[in-house]
Amino acid sequence: MKKRVFLAVLIVLCLCAQSVFACTIFAVGKKASDDGSTMISHTCDSTGDDLRLWMIPSMPAGTERDIVLDGRAGADYSQFPEVKDYGTRGMELGTITYEKDTNRYIHAMYSFMNDKGLAMGESTCSINGNIEQGQKVRAAYRDYDGIIDCYMIQDAALENCSTAREAVEFMGKLIDEYGWNGSPECINICDGNEAWIMECYGAHVWVAFRLPEDAVFVAANRARINFFVEDDPENYLYAPDLKNFVAKYNLWDGTDWSKFIPCWTFAPYGYRPYSTRREWRAMTLLNPSLDLDPEEQNPDTAWPCYVVPAEPVSVQKIYEICGDYYAGTEYDVSESIWGGQFGDALNCAQDFSQRAINSYRCTYVQIANVKAWLPEEARCLVWYGCGASDTNFLTPLFGSMTELDPMFTHGLRSEYDPSTIWWTSALVQQLSRINYRMAREDIHAKRDGLMKTQYDVTFALQNQAAKMIKNGQKDAAVALLTNYANSQAQMWKGVWDELTGELIAKYMFGAVNMNTRSAQYTDFWKELNASEWGKYK
Repeated sequence: MKKRVFLAVLIVLCLCAQSVFACTIFAVGKKASDDGSTMISHTCDSTGDDLRLWMIPSMPAGTERDIVLDGRAGADYSQFPEVKDYGTRGMELGTITYEKDTNRYIHAMYSFMNDKGLAMGESTCSINGNIEQGQKVRAAYRDYDGIIDCYMIQDAALENCSTAREAVEFMGKLIDEYGWNGSPECINICDGNEAWIMECYGAHVWVAFRLPEDAVFVAANRARINFFVEDDPENYLYAPDLKNFVAKYNLWDGTDWSKFIPCWTFAPYGYRPYSTRREWRAMTLLNPSLDLDPEEQNPDTAWPCYVVPAEPVSVQKIYEICGDYYAGTEYDVSESIWGGQFGDALNCAQDFSQRAINSYRCTYVQIANVKAWLPEEARCLVWYGCGASDTNFLTPLFGSMTELDPMFTHGLRSEYDPSTIWWTSALVQQLSRINYRMAREDIHAKRDGLMKTQYDVTFALQNQAAKMIKNGQKDAAVALLTNYANSQAQMWKGVWDELTGELIAKYMFGAVNMNTRSAQYTDFWKELNASEWGKYK
């Protein structure tokens, strides 16, 4: 990989101001899954993410690839690399010349799957600048002007790498050479055999570990790697300058590196219910026997970095957790003043009360489901949905697809467009809020049976494509997967368009078929009505 870097004006992070990011991610080892696959997931939650997906084609060896900072807002990758449109904020700060043909991959706000079956997601982490450690590490990062951000590093890794380990090493070298730009990021990566977690903190500092095969990892906008292992490159990797960086800026006063805590040292935050409560909820749903305190003040030392689930984990299980809003707990968003009389779990005020995994502002959720025993073109499956998981649907996509249905490739958040998959899903999501408690039951009744059938049919199609590939029919197999994925998206759009009309007719004004006596109010609302508002009856 040859490089050329341009001299640039000092880059400060405020130039790359972005919308609020609030993502939850999972990683699942192959012995923790119910089908022997590795999985990663990502709920991309923000108020300003790009809605569109594109298939980026393979680029030939010798291609000079731009290093782009913040190349997403308003960008158009529909004809990339022939047409390079990096949007309103994108800055070209250097180039990399690729020495081999690159991989085809699905480009998104954060690109997530290539045609080799390599998948990844991210969760943007925070640094508490009000504590001493936070002030020290922020001051240290300001001494470095890096040019690699999370968008760029995931694009480049998917273009160049085939395995999770290769991706970690590749991304690590980019950070070593060019430096990190942006908030710390926790990146989850899998390839069918292995799952890795990589945290990119700032300057030239990063740490990564291989997830045990029987374990599941979750992160919610908080750095989570709370252990350090030396001299075990099979399972643990880190920046070559890490120890020198720690010493130079006096970030840790210990000598026993087995007690070193990377997440606290490089992205300190500690008690943060906005993040830790989501992690507590996910880990205890995966293994109810875990004795974890949701109000834990020191999660970096008190909580495990990953958990062994009580039973094998399916795609559906991860999907259900992505749609969780603390139902049945003291933090249940729907049983509060914010939920109102119909248990609205998607009220935007939840961010300030009880931030749940299921978020009203989710742009997309993706769950990669990679089966290493299948040929690359058939194994590169990712389940994709738009909006909050509790009220959306998942459709299968493949990193080997030659084209995406137009419903994926256009659309803006600011302009209603019923031809897009995002607006189709967002409309049902918003309509569900009229009478959430009852509407979600209708949505699940419409969705869940179709989802179960879709899981089975998709696996059968993958096996059929695998047989075709082994018989020398690779192009026909890819065409089969492409046509199937796009037809499933079209099927779901038809179902959701129909559901839109049903929800409007049934729940207009919050009543049920215009009969207000049929409405089912939350316990919170009944109690409030009986006590505070009873005098108005």
